[in-house]
Amino acid sequence: MPKNARVTLCHGPYESNGVVDHRCFRLQGLQAVLRARGHQCVLEETREWNMVELVVNGQVIFTCYMKQLEFGGDGKLDPVCKAAVSAVENAY
Repeated sequence: MPKNARVTLCHGPYESNGVVDHRCFRLQGLQAVLRARGHQCVLEETREWNMVELVVNGQVIFTCYMKQLEFGGDGKLDPVCKAAVSAVENAY
């Protein structure tokens, strides 16, 4: 994969404190790790409940539940972020 890939982060709403809404707090670490590796991140809201999908060149290359990602932070210690970065860099 080219170093400067455009990665679309499709994320759905999830429940937090009794309120269901689209939030980006859990995506901060994932975005930080991808940007540190030279990738461009684009956020896109979807209707899929509690889901995160990473899309590169029109193909879904990684999926996880929103609540699997750590809240806030830089993503360096989050194992899900490491798996996502690996999937982006191994995509064709």
